Amino acid sequence: MSDIPGDLRYTKSHEWVRQDDDDRVTVGITDHAQGALGELVYVELPEVGMELSAGDACAVVESVKAASDVYAPLEGVVVEVNDALADRPELVNEQPYDDGWIMRLEQVDEDELAGLLDADTYLETLEDE
Repeated sequence: MSDIPGDLRYTKSHEWVRQDDDDRVTVGITDHAQGALGELVYVELPEVGMELSAGDACAVVESVKAASDVYAPLEGVVVEVNDALADRPELVNEQPYDDGWIMRLEQVDEDELAGLLDADTYLETLEDE
């Protein structure tokens, strides 16, 4: 069973979102997603300053099996990316909810954030797959 922290919000396309203390959100891919992809060998990060709409393909994670787009879970502006992934993409496999985060967004709509899936609903989507 995949690890699904209760304090995060989720998308059906397997991204997670953490509300940070500084009016920003941190975004990554879920434990389920990294497990399905297998060992990551490359992460293409978005550009800082990039303006995203919810659903935009904004990053790519590449494994020994396949490449997969990462989608913006919310509208916002990329203010930081996890540069450590350039040298250590396996951090996404090892710690998808901690050191394996992908980007931080600001100027996020609180209602849009509240509309994402909670942990229980995300678990239900996994059971339906």
